[in-house]
Amino acid sequence: MKSRDWVRLFISTLVVGGVSTVILGFMIRWSEYQPLFIEGKWGEVLSVMFWLLGVGFIFSVISQMGFFAYLTVHRFGLGIFKGLWKAVQVILIVFVLFDLVYFRYLWFAEADDRIFAYLSYPLILLLFGLLVAYIKATQTNQQAFIPALFFMIVVTTIEWVPALRANEESWLSFMLLPLLICNSYQLLILHRLIKKS
Repeated sequence: MKSRDWVRLFISTLVVGGVSTVILGFMIRWSEYQPLFIEGKWGEVLSVMFWLLGVGFIFSVISQMGFFAYLTVHRFGLGIFKGLWKAVQVILIVFVLFDLVYFRYLWFAEADDRIFAYLSYPLILLLFGLLVAYIKATQTNQQAFIPALFFMIVVTTIEWVPALRANEESWLSFMLLPLLICNSYQLLILHRLIKKS
C-alpha cells in the first residue's frame, strides 16, 4: 500500500471515530444532555460536542494502534504457528469471551448479582464480530473469517481495557461502540485500499 493510502486510512478512521462518538455520546447520555437542547444552551451543546469529538479522536487512535498491532501479530502468528494459527486464534477468542464474563463477575459483582448479568457485553462483541467477519469473508475469501473475528473480539477487548477497569456502565458502552465501529471500518476498507494501490 502507498503511504498516501495509509494517511487516507488514518484520517478517514479519525473522522469515523469522532463523528460516531459524538452521535453515540449524545444518544447514550441523552438524559444528561437533553436539558441543554430544551433550554437552548447552544454554547454548552457545542462545547459538549467538541469534547465528544476529541474523545472520539482518542478512541479512533486507540483503534488504529490496535489494528496495526494486530496486522503485525497476525504475520508473526502465521510464521510461528503456520497451519495452527487459526486454531490458536479460536482458542484465544473463546478464552477472552470467557474471561469477559468470569473475571468481570469475580471482580465487580455485588452479593445478589448473577453471572448471567455479565453476558451482555461478550454477546454483543460476539454477534457484532460474527457479522463483520462474515461481511469480510464474503468481500474477500473464507480464509479471512477467523482472523476478522479474532480482531473484532480479542483486539477490541484489549483496546477496551481502560473502560473495563473502571467498570462504569455508561463508559463501557460509550467506549465499546466507537471502537467496534472504527475496527470494523478499518477491517472492511483495508482490502479495498490494497486492491486500489
